[in-house]
Amino acid sequence: MKTAIEREQCQSRLDTAEREQARPKVKLYHASTLIIEKPDVLHSRDKLDFGKGFYLTAIREQAVRYAERFTRRGKEAFINEYELDEETPDFTTKSFPSYDEEWLDYVAVCRKGEKPLQTYDAVAGGVANDKVFNTVDLYFAGVISKDEALGRLKYEKPNHQLCILNGQMLDRHLHFIKAERV
Repeated sequence: MKTAIEREQCQSRLDTAEREQARPKVKLYHASTLIIEKPDVLHSRDKLDFGKGFYLTAIREQAVRYAERFTRRGKEAFINEYELDEETPDFTTKSFPSYDEEWLDYVAVCRKGEKPLQTYDAVAGGVANDKVFNTVDLYFAGVISKDEALGRLKYEKPNHQLCILNGQMLDRHLHFIKAERV
């Protein structure tokens, strides 16, 4: 028979579990050659748009297109599906709603492998897709000016990527749902 303290602890755990399930969540996708039930930031490549972290997108079709790059090379590919808690009060997220000067400067620093002056636990914004990447590359190479790069980028509609840079944020707020072979 449980004591009053044990019943109270059990009820407290149930209440916490109910609150966790009631929290609003965002569905996100990650394309990979692996099923990744427990993502981490350590296995990320360096010099990516928003630095070394775990990259996701809210756009399933974008993840599928990325996964198809693996299948074209004869590799197995998966779309890993997750839910991210909408509220992450202990963590800071930077959002870039457009390809603007702030986005370009941030990507430039990260692509050089340097640490940005302001650091965040997660960064959201547009992906440097082929057309955007060409403009960014020309700017990095000094072929075009920042103003010309920004002039070209202002007509591009950003797609979506979220980079979680903090392992604790991954552990506490990103929840694996399933993986699907492409």
